Amino acid sequence: MERMQFKTDIRANVAKVYQTMLEKEGYKQWTSVFNPTSEYEGSWNKGEKIYFVGTSNEGKKEGMVGLIKEHIPKEYVSIEYIAMMDDGKEVNKGPRAHDWIGGYENYTFSGNNRQSTVTVDVDVNEKMIDWFQINYPKALEKLKEICESNR
Repeated sequence: MERMQFKTDIRANVAKVYQTMLEKEGYKQWTSVFNPTSEYEGSWNKGEKIYFVGTSNEGKKEGMVGLIKEHIPKEYVSIEYIAMMDDGKEVNKGPRAHDWIGGYENYTFSGNNRQSTVTVDVDVNEKMIDWFQINYPKALEKLKEICESNR
């Protein structure tokens, strides 16, 4: 896996950006860049599982299963990937699961009452680097648009 970093500055306070990024409706909007049916199930609470899911082209429920390793509200969220979702079932064996299990995705929030910076550090398997380089900046741009249009 390779650690990649993506960052964006947003003209909105940290609380607004944090809430928009993690609450269900905002999450669906900014992650629609990855999959138009993207959503999450579960909790952002430390120690709990969270399921990042969407519907595949074949109509199957697929995605990633994470464990919230750390959550400091409005500052930092750390997710460790522990399994994949395949047709609605958790899978933690096989080559596809092996490519992601043990990887992390971390969100860091900083700023003040007028300007925020979101930094995402994510572990990516080598086959997906180009896809992430194209799509993660688009997703963060969408987050920026949502936050700045709802000020």
